[in-house]
Formats: sequence, structure tokens, C-alpha cells
Amino acid sequence: MNSHLLEGKVRHRRSSPVVYELEHDVYYFALDLGELDEVASRLRLVSRNRRNVYSFRDSDHLLPPAGDVRAAVREHLRAEGFDPDGWRVTLVTNVRVLGYVFNPASFYLCRNRAGELEVVIVEVHNTYHERHLYTLRPQVTPAAHVAAMDKAFYVSPFIDMGARYTVRVQDRPDDLRIVIDESEQGAPLLQASLVLRRLRLDDRALVRLFLRYPMVTHRTTGLIHWHALRLWLRGIRFHRHSEVTR
Repeated sequence: MNSHLLEGKVRHRRSSPVVYELEHDVYYFALDLGELDEVASRLRLVSRNRRNVYSFRDSDHLLPPAGDVRAAVREHLRAEGFDPDGWRVTLVTNVRVLGYVFNPASFYLCRNRAGELEVVIVEVHNTYHERHLYTLRPQVTPAAHVAAMDKAFYVSPFIDMGARYTVRVQDRPDDLRIVIDESEQGAPLLQASLVLRRLRLDDRALVRLFLRYPMVTHRTTGLIHWHALRLWLRGIRFHRHSEVTR
């Protein structure tokens, strides 16, 4: 199978108006969208669209919620002007753990017929149960695929809507690195990064990860609110969801 696991670190560093850093151990599924049923049939701990220790639900992704993620991604790519026939798409995401999931960001790595990374779709969720898709046409540089876009979706209450993102993706045989730099009026504001090494996807690895990161998806939601409280206590301006227009 092309599908595998990714394990490593997520880091955030805010540089304005105060310096604030966080780092946590994380893991992700890297799912070849052509293998979703195969993954569920091979692994005892993983199911598709039904309950298990780990459960992938198509409706947890895309906008509107997908009935079939692979078909919906292909439709989205066509709507964006691409011909995805023969393409391979890998979704980097968390699946449901004991029935619950929250993904701040998932990444669809879309490779063309030659196996080259052609498009990156970033699917962002916020804590108001909303979703947004950014479709990036990366420029290839010697070090990474780089793309930029204006912020178009409410995520953090401590960053207004006038921000801009630059996304760098290094998709290498042994690891995956994603760095997102956020700026306001050209000044650096926040850098978020994922540094992940590739692991074999099998039941033994899933048991190890479940024991090492128990209730990992619940922990993600808890940490979001914990860090938000710490930022609020430092007096950073709070932008209410009702005050902004997406």
C-alpha cells in the first residue's frame, strides 16, 4: 500500500504582539484515496464509515461534506481547472479515534501522472464546525513547493482577517515537512510547522500510537482551548467570530 503513517512534531511560534511558542508530539494518517477500502479491509483497528478504534468518515471532509472523498476531490480539481485523471491523491489527516475527530488542517497532496506534486489542497476546520478549502498551485523551488494565499476563513480569535499565508511543502521519501508562515501587512506574525517521519501502516503501529497518544483527537481540541486561554490572559486582542465576515 501507498498509505502510511506520519509521526513527529507540530510547532507554533507567534512573534507579535507577544512571543508565544508551543510544541507537541503528533501523528497523522497519510491515506491514498484510492486505497481507503483496502486500508479498512487489511487493518482490524481501522474502518471506513463505521465505528472502530480508528474510523475514517468521508463526511468529515470537504465542502459540502463528501459522500465519497476520492470522487469529491476529483470533482473539486476539475472545477479548479485541472484534469486529475491518472493522478494520485494522498490525504494527510487525523481519523476518528473512538468516534471523535477534530482536524485544524488536513492536506491533500495531489500528484500528477508523472508522480510530481502538482496541487496541494488545504482543508481548514474551525471550532464553529465550519470548513474551508484553499487550493494551492505551488511554485517549485530547489527546496520545496511554495504557494501563498490571502486569509479567507476565520480560525484563531487572536488573528484578524487581514492576514496572508505562505505555505511550503517538502514531500520527501522519508519525511514530510509543511511550514505555514502567516503575516499581517507584510510583517511576520505566526509560523506553524509539521515535521513528520513516515511509518508503516499496520495494526502493530496503530496499537503503539494509541497507547503513546491516548485520545489524541480529544487532546487536540483540549490543547486548542488551553493555548487560547493562555493567549487571552496575556491580553492579546480577541476577534469574535460574529465580528468578522468570511
